[in-house]
Amino acid sequence: QVQLVESGGGLVQPGGSLRLSCAASRNIFSVNVMGWYRQAPGKQRELVAAISTGGRTNYADSVQGRFTISRDNAKNTIYLQMNSLKPEDTAVYYCNRYPTLDYWGQGTQVTVSS
Repeated sequence: QVQLVESGGGLVQPGGSLRLSCAASRNIFSVNVMGWYRQAPGKQRELVAAISTGGRTNYADSVQGRFTISRDNAKNTIYLQMNSLKPEDTAVYYCNRYPTLDYWGQGTQVTVSS
């Protein structure tokens, strides 16, 4: 069974921080690169950050130095620590493996606004 459950979003002022969590089913999590994706209104979904099973990370240029992806293999969970948030980070954030499955969770809304 496939499960991806994102949480932790909310409304935050520019410059603020949020930490997102994603609980994934073990059959997805244990053998795959996992990633955080986001989709802003009127835009295509984009990959924000990815982490391998061994902990190697990659980031989109737009979030490099501000976001940190991590994973807890014992909990089948990945996290996204987001600092120095900007209004352009406003989007629905999703987790998925990389490359993605056809299945997506419900996502978590992040709104950066004063």
